[in-house]
This record gives sequence, structure tokens and C-alpha cells, in this order.
Amino acid sequence: MSSSLRVFITGAGSGLGRAIALHYARQGAQLACTDRDLASVDETLAQVIKEGGTGLAFALDVTREDDFIAAAKRLQSEWQGVDVVINNAGVATAGDIDAAPMSDWEWVVNINLFGVVRGCKAFAPLLKAQRSGHVVNVASFAGIANPPGMGSYNASKAAVVAVSETLRHELAEFGVGVTVVCPAFFPTNLMNSARVIQPGTVGMVHKFMKKSGVTAEGVAAQIARAVSKKEFLVLTHKDTRQQALLKRIAPESFFKMMVKGRKRLAPKKPRVLPTAF
Repeated sequence: MSSSLRVFITGAGSGLGRAIALHYARQGAQLACTDRDLASVDETLAQVIKEGGTGLAFALDVTREDDFIAAAKRLQSEWQGVDVVINNAGVATAGDIDAAPMSDWEWVVNINLFGVVRGCKAFAPLLKAQRSGHVVNVASFAGIANPPGMGSYNASKAAVVAVSETLRHELAEFGVGVTVVCPAFFPTNLMNSARVIQPGTVGMVHKFMKKSGVTAEGVAAQIARAVSKKEFLVLTHKDTRQQALLKRIAPESFFKMMVKGRKRLAPKKPRVLPTAF
């Protein structure tokens, strides 16, 4: 095995993926930085090298199973394996279930869920053969809380949690660990490609991102720590850890809190003045 940690990351061209790459680079790791946009991962790799890491940058589309299979074969050939596989790439959608088009559901599930499944399927045989390694799947606290107005996104991320727990059970006998990360809001470019129905949603999300007090760098550090300690569930925000506990022990109270929050965030209707006839 290589003396330095070998880390594969999807969606490494920006945001959390890039932050994870740079965090591991400072530890002297080898990074396989992948993204659909090759120029963006070339830039990430340049920063990785400046931070003391080494590695590769190549294009990978998480909607293509063949891209993952080729990546696993390449790392087996060039690195003789991999230590950490991070399925990070994802997109966002928003809209009530009766309003959002089915095309949004198909798009978000294909990327957020099937993108993770494709990564797990491609790398699991390699990790099993090594009898070592760790898989990190990036989900979202939305997949636990299931807030209103985000049905398709919630479902895709909840499924990632389920897949991750299943994979953990399946890989345990091979000495391979699994972590699922459930962040809430923090500043990223996630909304740049988001598909939303309600006007004002993007601006509201950006406001939540700025107010969160959590950064991509902080989330990356939590992920690396979870991998080193073989922890399964990472809730990156203090308030979401409290909310997850509330949902478990007092589900009706959690439900009322979510309904109240929806009313509070609903756009205010303009005041209509009486019309004089």
C-alpha cells in the first residue's frame, strides 16, 4: 500500500469537493480529483499541489457508469488501489410535490442517488479485494428532516442515507468502513445549477448559507475526522444534531416545528386595499 492516503473524489471542481481535496492535500495525500468539468478539476489539482498533495485530475460524469468503472481500473493500475472513495457530486431541486415536474425528479435522482450508487458499485469490488478502505457518501440533513417544498431533493438524499447504511453492513466483514455526511446549509455554488419552482428560493437559500456559520472547509475537516475514526453518521451543524434528536424522541413536536417554519418562510401576500366604487 502507498505510504500516503489515496483519495478519490467526485464533484471536486468546486465547493465541498474542492475543500475536501485541499484538506487531504495538506496531509500529503494523493488525490484523484474528478468532475464533469475538466477545467475545474485541473484548477483544483493545481491548488492540491500547492498545498503539498499530489494526484490526478480527470473528467467524470456521475450519470455514466462506465466513467466510474474506468476510474476504478485506473486507480488500481496507477495507484494499486484506493483508500478513501468520496461520492460528493450533487445537485439541488425545490418545489412542492404537486408542482414540481417529473423531469426534476428524474434529474436529481439520477445524479444524487444513482451517482452515489454507481460510485459504490464500481469501487466496492476493489475495496473488498483490498480488505481495507473507506467510502464516504455525501447526503444532506434534508434527507433526515424532509422539509416541505423539497420533495425530490429530500427523497434523493434520504435514499443515499439508506444506501450508505446498507453498504456499511455489506462491507463490514471486509474491513471497509462507510460514512454518510448530512450537511445543512453552508456557502457553496450548489444553487447555480438548481431547479426551483418558487420565486425567491435561490435568494433565501443563499441567505441561509451565509448565516450558517459553517464553511466547506469545516465540513471537509469533519469528514476527514469521521473517516479516521470510522464514524458512520456526520451531522455537520449543531442545530441539526439537536433537530435530529427531537425528531427521534418527539416526532409530533418536530412536525409542528416544520409546519410553523413553512408558514414563516412563505412569501407574504401583498396587502389589498378596499376599492372605492
